[in-house]
Amino acid sequence: MADFTTLITGATRGIGLACAERLRDAGHHVVGMARSASGEPFPGDFLAADFGDREATALALAQLSERFDFTGLVNNVGTVGAQRVEEMTLDVLDDVMQINLGAAIQCVQACLPGMRRAGYGRIVNISSELALGLPTRTAYGGAKAALLSATRTWALELAADGITANAIAPGPVNTELFTRNNPPGSRERERKLAKVPLGRFGEPQDIANAVAFFMAPESGFVTGQTLFVDGGSSLGMTALL
Repeated sequence: MADFTTLITGATRGIGLACAERLRDAGHHVVGMARSASGEPFPGDFLAADFGDREATALALAQLSERFDFTGLVNNVGTVGAQRVEEMTLDVLDDVMQINLGAAIQCVQACLPGMRRAGYGRIVNISSELALGLPTRTAYGGAKAALLSATRTWALELAADGITANAIAPGPVNTELFTRNNPPGSRERERKLAKVPLGRFGEPQDIANAVAFFMAPESGFVTGQTLFVDGGSSLGMTALL
């Protein structure tokens, strides 16, 4: 397989942008989707889409599918919707599930025809270590856990077509959003850092490197797997389960 055309959602900032740059450098033609452009040059083609709107997402994906035969997909877009269980609203649950899981399903469906024609495909789902559980993350953790389950299901369903499906579960990553919510010097930031055995937060490039591994042709015998890229922070979480 010589040509790689890869769709990345949530592609204009943080982990998504790092993945776009890393895969471009690896020779992929990158196509990005996000709610809006960042204002900075994007390393490939870009189309704005609101992943919380199923119809708008379907229309945007149909437009892209007419232009490109995708052989790669990185489902990165997400939203948190933090609420304690007694405060949870089903509207928030629906929104979180659509953006984290529903949009991923829509993207897989849009990319499958091109992958099947090529007899080759790579799907990487960006989940989270919070699939293991955290207060206020009923919706987000549930959606990311569902994405891990879907990864295994898709690996089984698509293997005969030469398509692999794998997931990455990042720990705390030093993105613009994370820094805004956890400012340097804040008690919350220091608390989260203390839970990372390697003693630092992840960088978007750490996640992008893992994505590039799963995307590589040489990784074709790896499917249905979840790789925790978290500096060891999930190890303490699993000890509590």
